[in-house]
Amino acid sequence: MSRIVLVTGGTRGIGAGIVKRFLAAGDRVWFTGRSEESIRSAEAAFGEGAVGRACDMADPNACEALATELLAAEGRIDVLINNAGITRDTLMMRMSGEQWDEVISTNLSGPFYLIRNFVKSMMKQRAGSIINLSSVVAYTGNPGQANYTAAKAGLLGFTRSLALELGGRGVRVNAVAPGYIDTDMTAAIPEAGQQALKSKIPLGRTGQAEDIAAACFFLAGEDAAYITGQCLRVDGGLTVS
Repeated sequence: MSRIVLVTGGTRGIGAGIVKRFLAAGDRVWFTGRSEESIRSAEAAFGEGAVGRACDMADPNACEALATELLAAEGRIDVLINNAGITRDTLMMRMSGEQWDEVISTNLSGPFYLIRNFVKSMMKQRAGSIINLSSVVAYTGNPGQANYTAAKAGLLGFTRSLALELGGRGVRVNAVAPGYIDTDMTAAIPEAGQQALKSKIPLGRTGQAEDIAAACFFLAGEDAAYITGQCLRVDGGLTVS
């Protein structure tokens, strides 16, 4: 039986890679984006089995509406992947309250809003997999990303707590921490900076969206049935030490 999957931030980059991986397995995949235009374009690219909805993850009412619509249409949700995220990079001494709040609201509060609206359904069916996309910066820190790092580190604690709360009802909660992945976001890094980062990766290459998608697919499946409360670092060995 195909699964019902929701991937937030699924119109491009890592999110699009995750959507494609689950669609290839025959699952029905809902995904979110920030604009109707990006949603329509992605739906056309993904093809049959993909359902897109525009949703501001920082808006609790929008998250509730999305969950209500999905559950009414599908009757259940099997896999929830919280991937949507934004950056507002600057040194902390220059960071405005707005820049802090925007990142925390989308990257940390957004997953809370969605999980809160889906968790009763998962608990009732005594099955479900929740995967939160963190980052290796949650372990290493990163200058100019105090807001982003705080949100991604917060997701790890959130993941562990939920795993303890929900494990008895058959719901697993895990995280994936991507390293340096080729996306539009990392493409903005100057060439010299990109080369410096690559030189620190033991496997000698940057990651691809497909690498993260494969990790999410594994954690969502039966092969990971005894794994919960964990974070899988997918970083080519960048944070081995």
